[in-house]
Amino acid sequence: MKKQILMAAVAALMAAQPVSGWADDVKVGALMGITGPLANFIPPILNAAKLAEADVNAGGGILGGNNFVLVVADGQAAAQPSVDAASKLVNLENVAAVMGGLSSGATIAAANAVTIPNKVLQVSPTATSPALTDIEDDDHVYRIVPSDNYQGEVLANIVLDEGLNKVAVAYVNNDYGVGIANTFKTAFEAKGGTITAFEKHEDKKNSYRGELATLASSGADALVVIAYAAGSGAKIVKQSLENGFFDRFVGTDGLRDDILIEQVGADALATSFFSSPTSPAENALSAALRKRFDETYGEGSDKPFVDQTYDATMLIALAIEKAGSTDRAAVKNALREVANAPGEVVGPGEWAKAVKLIAEGKDINYEGASGGHEFDENGDVAGFIGKFVVDGDSYKQIAIFE
Repeated sequence: MKKQILMAAVAALMAAQPVSGWADDVKVGALMGITGPLANFIPPILNAAKLAEADVNAGGGILGGNNFVLVVADGQAAAQPSVDAASKLVNLENVAAVMGGLSSGATIAAANAVTIPNKVLQVSPTATSPALTDIEDDDHVYRIVPSDNYQGEVLANIVLDEGLNKVAVAYVNNDYGVGIANTFKTAFEAKGGTITAFEKHEDKKNSYRGELATLASSGADALVVIAYAAGSGAKIVKQSLENGFFDRFVGTDGLRDDILIEQVGADALATSFFSSPTSPAENALSAALRKRFDETYGEGSDKPFVDQTYDATMLIALAIEKAGSTDRAAVKNALREVANAPGEVVGPGEWAKAVKLIAEGKDINYEGASGGHEFDENGDVAGFIGKFVVDGDSYKQIAIFE
């Protein structure tokens, strides 16, 4: 039933789009993981993108009043489906740029096979793998969350601050899992911690009891789980508890999914904690966006990557406006101009102000709900990592690391 409700909600959002193909549509691809391991994250993420779309159109439209249209494609948060979805967006829908993908593997696959060869700007709101930093992209691939090189180091500090000096690590065998697991291991050991066991696993197996028995016999104080909850993550936690292997868990953003609480229960996660990219503390821009988000969609503004998805969509729209056309090379070249200082600051919901400044020939600097986005030479940004704990049927942020 829950899956039917989820798919119905997504279908309604996609149906609500303006009809594509009109001469006055400026189309941008939204490479989502509507099905697959990130499906539970999608409704609020997609709503965030749609809110940015609505803000552009309510603020007078784009490129002289044209409609700004998101074309949504399902990459299933997997490599080949994302290549197929990106190919449709780029070659059939002729989008000016692509917002997405979500998972690191999907983003990298789509970039290497589609957006880079076709010289199309791609901005991911969520991909964190360190592999993105060194991808040969001719400056076409960006992200607005910090690399897991940073999250791994922050997580190492958090774990040690919790008095956990010996941990075992279970990580999924994909770009996301391998990237953050290795950076966490390096940072944790450099700070004096001990990794008692370090085991990768394949996603979507029915049982992980064999691997968990090995991890549990290593003498660890807790189990670090780096995986998507709807893939292997929730199963690993649940089977650990059922078999008495572990009773305390440390997770990253992929595990910070409501489905984990639903399947395991809040009480069983009372001593566990999670790291995840987040927004700055005391951020008036984020607070205002979340208020509008909940007024529009009823709820969901506190879910992961809402701020980042809004910002990624808005940055692409601003780059198109700055470029003065949908020419893909011009759009790519304009992204840093609207994102990086110097320039007059514009924020979420200030589309009309940004258009006016651009028309006057003035520089703008978009400061988003998830923070400022000063892209370095690799298309990476600095950012913020939050520490989260389970609070009832959701997650509560208790600390932020910049």
